[in-house]
Amino acid sequence: MITEIIDKYLSNEASEQEVQTLFEWIDASEENKKQFIALKKTWALAALSGEVSSDYTPVISIKSKNKTIQYLKYAAVFVVLCGLGKLAFDFSQKEYSSKEIILELADGRSENISKENQTQLVNNKGDLIAKKFPNQIIYFGKVEDQQVVYNTLKVPYGKKFKLILSDGTVVSLNSGTTLRYPEQFGLNGKRNVYLTGEAFFEVAKDKEHPFIVNANKVDIEVLGTKFNVSAYPENPSVNGTLVEGSIEMYEVENKLNAVLLKPNQMATWNNNSEKITTKAVDPTFYSAWTKGELAFKDTPFSTIAKIIQRTYDVEIINENTVLAKQNFTGTINISESSVENILELLKRDTPFNYSIKENTITITNLP
Repeated sequence: MITEIIDKYLSNEASEQEVQTLFEWIDASEENKKQFIALKKTWALAALSGEVSSDYTPVISIKSKNKTIQYLKYAAVFVVLCGLGKLAFDFSQKEYSSKEIILELADGRSENISKENQTQLVNNKGDLIAKKFPNQIIYFGKVEDQQVVYNTLKVPYGKKFKLILSDGTVVSLNSGTTLRYPEQFGLNGKRNVYLTGEAFFEVAKDKEHPFIVNANKVDIEVLGTKFNVSAYPENPSVNGTLVEGSIEMYEVENKLNAVLLKPNQMATWNNNSEKITTKAVDPTFYSAWTKGELAFKDTPFSTIAKIIQRTYDVEIINENTVLAKQNFTGTINISESSVENILELLKRDTPFNYSIKENTITITNLP
């Protein structure tokens, strides 16, 4: 019965008597009150995504005197939990001021590729090296090791891009990411790329030529696999999350400081302790961005704010101490949700004021 009343109450369909019954149930115990608050937050923020996914179905348990009721299975839902910390950002040194994707060639030339039509890149012999499209570049061929040259691709905030390297490896680049990579891999030796930001790799198998991602002070080495690497410079750690195959993460200056990952594991390098730790994870949370979603699991608002900034190309200054203590679990459909949508839904549970000036959002306490 209480579930039906809660459902009606949240939908503004409950009678006065039903509202009174609900309030009496809430007042009956602190546990009931906490369960209702969690449920209210879940209901309010579930509207952030319009589609139900079978991949993620968290369950809220409401305990009554007689039984435990399983209530509200939402696919794209935020559950707000208590956390610690205060958010206050200064983004005056935002790295990606350009609004377009920039390709820096080995010879020093730079190209804005995000709005170009299909073009081809050939070498001085007339051989096809790459095809360039508005949303991806496809490279071809190999060269002698001494002829290997590197290109650099810079993806600004608010955009994503895809590369198919000359060995067939597919690299999806997230917002605010830079990748330095060979225009064509060598015939011998290792396949080295250098990452700042976040990318999802689908590495072409080649036992004779290991693929190595350099991210900050660690290397991630593979033969053929699928994995996500997050190495944004503002974060004190590098995360490597394995979806398929196997990868090894090791410290560049000390290769004995290493871990070998199995699927559904994440390795984390900490810049301060210079240690690598591992844990079991659901990799879909860490690769959701490649499918147009933002996924969180007990994630502090400070971290979510950074992700929103990169995804929507905005700056966020949070001065609301209550919101700063919130953690979130759930997903956001990027194409169907604006920053204003997210803020308005958050306000339903944690009241606050916010103002938007150009691309800067300032969140403040209520008067």
